[in-house]
Amino acid sequence: MMRFVFADSIDTIDPLYDFLADRNRLGRLVHRDDQYPHEFLEKAPYDGILISRAIVGDAVYPGKYSEAQMMRFRREGARSFLRYPLKKFPGSMLVGDCGAFNYKNLPEPPYHAHDTAEFYADAGFTHGCSPDHLIFDFDEAGLARSFRDVSDDVRRRYEITLQNASEFRRESKSIGKSFTPMGVIQGWSTESMAKAALKLVGMGYDYLAIGGTVPLKIDQIRRILSALRSALPSRIRLHLLGFGKIEDLAALEQSNVTSFDTTSPLLRAFKDGKKNYWVRTSSGELSYYTAIRIPQATENNKLKNKAREGSLNQELARRLETAALDGVRGYAAGKAGIEECLDAVMDYWAALNWDADPSLTRRSEAALRQRAVYSRTLSDRPWEHCDCRVCREAGVEAVIFRTSNRNKRRGIHNLHVFHTHLNEFRAEIA
Repeated sequence: MMRFVFADSIDTIDPLYDFLADRNRLGRLVHRDDQYPHEFLEKAPYDGILISRAIVGDAVYPGKYSEAQMMRFRREGARSFLRYPLKKFPGSMLVGDCGAFNYKNLPEPPYHAHDTAEFYADAGFTHGCSPDHLIFDFDEAGLARSFRDVSDDVRRRYEITLQNASEFRRESKSIGKSFTPMGVIQGWSTESMAKAALKLVGMGYDYLAIGGTVPLKIDQIRRILSALRSALPSRIRLHLLGFGKIEDLAALEQSNVTSFDTTSPLLRAFKDGKKNYWVRTSSGELSYYTAIRIPQATENNKLKNKAREGSLNQELARRLETAALDGVRGYAAGKAGIEECLDAVMDYWAALNWDADPSLTRRSEAALRQRAVYSRTLSDRPWEHCDCRVCREAGVEAVIFRTSNRNKRRGIHNLHVFHTHLNEFRAEIA
């Protein structure tokens, strides 16, 4: 069964967030009072969690965690910090990696085999990746077949990754049998990645993690997987690091991928221009809606800059903001028509984007396109057809693109939808 591992970076929400006032509960402390997706929802929307060492950080290379959080993570262990106990989530994976993207510009990784094994042991990970170094160049044409055909930097990164893997395999033996070391594959072509994989198997690895695939297209990933499966014994398990092409699960299943990690469902809730709110269609496919953007007039940087320049009256912006929120909420409650609601939303949209294009014709066309996109979201009322806690409690607020707590809630909804989709996919191929 292919398993979905969520790559977390303290993606928590305040369960008592006040949507109308747009504020957190009084006295709320981040992390202590907030909840992870597996706490907020009735059922965990993933099969495991991945934590990058670079996200946690340390005294030399700070990460996203505060110093107090970092120390607590190391002292109490990952499951305690994440509130993800094995007893409540039996069989769940807890995967560690070094977060190679965070140190991609350094000449070599800041982490070594010994201290990485120590980090995994202290935190109680079930699986951990060897320290790797990203290779960005992918030889699409297949011309770079040997070391002579690639740059010194690519060669060095390839060798560093394999050397670290060799040392990590030895160091990981001290962690114990409950821990599974994962050798990371880096390469500049399908052939070089297959050769690296064979070397990792020769070191004693039976679980390999494929790195460097984030910028690649799905056809390139398919070719890599095909090359690996052709070269490796069938007993070797494969994990795909940072797999964002999640609409293409069939490509992973065809190559017997054991697991993959991604943050895509959560991140697209607020980093994608269109695919913010996810649903499953009656035919079992993933479909998407665009969230209604109503930023805070007094907090949004774009609006504040306009106000400072004198190109937007901030009081007018506040009135337009309030009218847009009231319009969406009134429509959801059946107290206003959709055209009235869209008029209010688009008036605020125009204030935000009036100078985005100097052409009046193009601005008008852009406004018509945006209105049609928002009309689909509001007309279909998807929040009424979802039974997850986000939609039950937030209602139409789930499709309003506004503050971090709201947007991450929508991301948690997306995780729920995606995990449901994956479960159906797994049932079909079982």
